[in-house]
Formats: sequence, C-alpha cells, structure tokens
Amino acid sequence: MKNLLKRIYKLFNSLLFDPLAIYRKWRALPHFIRNIFAYKSKQQANSSFKISTKDFYFTTADKFQSSGNSYGHYFLQDLWAANKVHQTGVKLHIDVASRIDGFVAHLLPFCKVEYVDIRPMESKINNLTYVKGDICNLPYESNAVDSLSCLHVLEHIGLGRYGDDIDPDGHIKGAKELARILKPGGTLYFGTPVGKERLCFDAHRVFNPETIVKIFGDLKLVSFSLIDDKAEQVFENVNLADGAHLNYGCGLYVFTK
Repeated sequence: MKNLLKRIYKLFNSLLFDPLAIYRKWRALPHFIRNIFAYKSKQQANSSFKISTKDFYFTTADKFQSSGNSYGHYFLQDLWAANKVHQTGVKLHIDVASRIDGFVAHLLPFCKVEYVDIRPMESKINNLTYVKGDICNLPYESNAVDSLSCLHVLEHIGLGRYGDDIDPDGHIKGAKELARILKPGGTLYFGTPVGKERLCFDAHRVFNPETIVKIFGDLKLVSFSLIDDKAEQVFENVNLADGAHLNYGCGLYVFTK
C-alpha cells in the first residue's frame, strides 16, 4: 500500500500538482490569518510597514518545513567533489553541466571554471566562463583537459529532457567524449545514480555501478564512493558491489587516464 501511495503521489506531482504542497498551504492558512491580526494589533500607528493585500505573499507554510537540508545526492555529492578539486590546487577546472548553484559555486572562490552546457547561460561572476557545448560532442581537443567533472548529468543524456536529441545510447556517447578530452594523468570527478539498473523515462537512468566502469573503459578507476538510499552521508572508498542493490543511490567515481 505504501509503495502504491508513493506512485500515485509521484504521478500527481509530475503531471498535475504537488498534493503535499497544497496540504501544507491549507494547513498554514489559519496561522496566516492569525498572524495578520496579531501583527495589526501590535504595530504602531505611525509604522511605515503596514499590511497591504496587494503585497500578500502567503509563505506561512514554511513553518512546517525544516530550516534546510544537509543531506541528499546534490548536497553531499557537490561537497565531495569540491573538496577533491580543492585538494589538488588546480587553477582551471572544466565542468560539464553540473549544478551551478552547488558544485560550481563551491569552486569559484579558489579556481576558474569553464562551464559547458547545451542550454544557454548568462553570467557576470568572476572565475566563471560559459561554453556552449553538447556532452556528446564536447568543444575541446582530445587529451586536453587536466581537471574535469560531470555530476548527475550522464543519466539524462539522450532522453530529451534538456533539449538534447533522443538517443538510447546517449550515456555511452557522453562517457566516450568525457574520456576523449581528459588529458593523460588528468582527473575526472563523476557522479550518477546507482542501484538496480533501470530507465525512469524521461527523467533519468539508474546504473549498476559496474556499468559506469565499463562505459568509461579507456579510463582507470582511482576510487569509488557511495551515497546510499538514506542519502545522509558519503561512504568513501567502498566496493562497486555495495551500490548494486540500492534503489536510488549515488555513485561517486574518480577516474584518470
């Protein structure tokens, strides 16, 4: 029954609306109304901050949520990879389509980043340069990139979600391109969902950890770390087999050429 309810919720959330968000808003409505009357009863007559209906935001539902998350794939993965890059002392890093407001932002205080994505991006931020490119046809010479990353990206390639062409082998082509541009002795930091191998169209793929090693066949695996289904911490330097039984974990790979 629990799994059925999760599937129903996922369907509503994907196609129609988020039922939990609606529930939180209705739950918060009485608090919102009480807050209005409480504020009006306490404000000074000469206050310049008076309640106006044209400026209602109704964000009281925030009281039923946590102050923030220090868990999940992106939070843990981005910190893991940023620490790895920082430890190398590299001054220029190439990233392919990872999270800008997470991993890429973590790098900018200590190194320059060339950010490659098929979708346009405007930025006036120091140390950040946008490069338009397709992961299946990266705009770099072979054996040219010393420090390279691609985090939570390859699982989407070929599904059309981000404007890319439909291609069932898109993940394989993307992996070959990442391997092609990596310089001998260079390092690739790579993250992707791992667990029971399957396609969740048109969102992402989940890979058996061994599959990733196979499609990066030209590269040498330096280390494999893992975020499990609980997504509360990174388990460093584990075996590939540890991720194969998961439902939706995150495999964190360090490769070299």
